[in-house]
Amino acid sequence: MIYFDYAASTPMSESSLRVFTEASTRFFGNSSSLHDMGSNAEMLLEECRKQLAGYLNGDPNGVYFTSGGSESNHLAIVSLVRAHSHKGKHLITTVTEHPSVTNTFQLLEEEGFTVTKLPVDSTGRIRLQDLNQAITENTILVSIGHANSEIGTLQPLQEIGEILSGKGILFHSDCVQTFGKMPIDVHILGLDSISISSHKIYGPKGVGACYVSPQTHWKATIPGTSHEKGFRSGTVNVPGIAAFVTAAGDMIDHMRENEMHFRKLRDRVLTKLEGEDGFYVEGHPMTVLPSIIGLRVKGMEGQYIMLELNRRGFAVSTGSACSVGQQSPSKTMMAIGRTPDKAREFIRISLGLHSSADDIDSLLDELLTIATRNRTAKA
Repeated sequence: MIYFDYAASTPMSESSLRVFTEASTRFFGNSSSLHDMGSNAEMLLEECRKQLAGYLNGDPNGVYFTSGGSESNHLAIVSLVRAHSHKGKHLITTVTEHPSVTNTFQLLEEEGFTVTKLPVDSTGRIRLQDLNQAITENTILVSIGHANSEIGTLQPLQEIGEILSGKGILFHSDCVQTFGKMPIDVHILGLDSISISSHKIYGPKGVGACYVSPQTHWKATIPGTSHEKGFRSGTVNVPGIAAFVTAAGDMIDHMRENEMHFRKLRDRVLTKLEGEDGFYVEGHPMTVLPSIIGLRVKGMEGQYIMLELNRRGFAVSTGSACSVGQQSPSKTMMAIGRTPDKAREFIRISLGLHSSADDIDSLLDELLTIATRNRTAKA
């Protein structure tokens, strides 16, 4: 099987797996225990916290380890909103957020908050004037993801941050798809909190982190929680965290060359599909995460293409893995103006460090064959 679903998950890197094994063997103590085994685990945990904060140009006191991106999104948004609810009851997000963000805002709506969902243009980007118009004197938090997980479009976080910081509004961003693949400086981007995940960058599953500026007040979602300074309950996964931070360091150390690798492969896809009838690349043509390629093939359901490619030994997806099982068309496709039928044509090719030019050529040959046979059958 040739894998093209790296936006859903990645295999663990050798260095991450090695550190996970070593930490599981040598630092298996509970980091909250008072004996030496617990103290050793806590020392490793705090070193990991310090390293991860450095990758974000943040403060170690603002790093909280979690079970992954979805939990990080939920905890960050809820803990910040509830802590600042006395200032207002209005929240802003977008129509194209990850389900973990969308579902969290639905929960907050049930608690009495009002949520404005900003529309996006045909490339998937918000319009800054829409954001400005949506802000009211009761707005306390805005959550806008860095990159769309289906089409890769990047949002203008720095410009958004400048608008919000001038108005004293909290700014959260789901950076799960971009962390380790492009620079993220919480100060430059004006971010009060972000969410990141391990298994998107060749670390283990079930590990992630949330960064909340130490200058920003938050309220524990579960009163009396003792772990992670009250931010999250449950024994801390020190071996997983060590493996996560190792994987993050590897990605950041090789960020520039990885970006060039993704761009070359992306250009190869676009060049081969250029001029092919019925193929459409979705998302912003320039401001995009190069490892994510959203495609539509006219007249063919994405699920059918995915299954046919799977039968031929290729793994692609029809969108976010966290939306599997939904019957409705891709909400991102609908949000950028596609009809339900066109939205169902969507497939996602996501590239990884192990993807090669030969793999791309083989995938596209099969994809073109499937499309040609479909047209012939309908003729």
